Amino acid sequence: QVQIVESGGGLVQPGGSLRLSCAASGSLFSIYAMGWYRQAPGKQSELVARISSGGTTSYAESAKGRFTISRDNVKNTVYLQMNSLKPEDTAVYYCNAAYGSLMYWGQGTQVTVSS
Repeated sequence: QVQIVESGGGLVQPGGSLRLSCAASGSLFSIYAMGWYRQAPGKQSELVARISSGGTTSYAESAKGRFTISRDNVKNTVYLQMNSLKPEDTAVYYCNAAYGSLMYWGQGTQVTVSS
C-alpha cells in the first residue's frame, strides 16, 4: 500500500509559477512510475506529466515547455514545477503512483490561476 499526499497548490496570477509536491510512503517508491493528472470542473481528467522509474519524462502538449516533472527517490517525492501558468491550468491536480496493475492516488490539490 502506498499513501500519497500532494501539496503546493494555491491561487496564482496568470504568468506565475507554482511547484507541486507529492510525497509517497513506502520503501519501494523508486519502482513506481509517477504521474500528475488534473481535472477541471466539467472536464475529463487528463495526464499532465509522467516520470518513469528510470527518470524518463513525458508531457501533455498543453504542458510542454512550461511544466517540469522531477523525482527525488531519497525523499520519496515527485515534483511538478509549473511556470507561465494560464487560467486554463485551473484544476485539481492529482498525483498517481503506478506499477503494473497497482495504482495509487492522492487526494488532490487545487490550483487556481486567476487575476
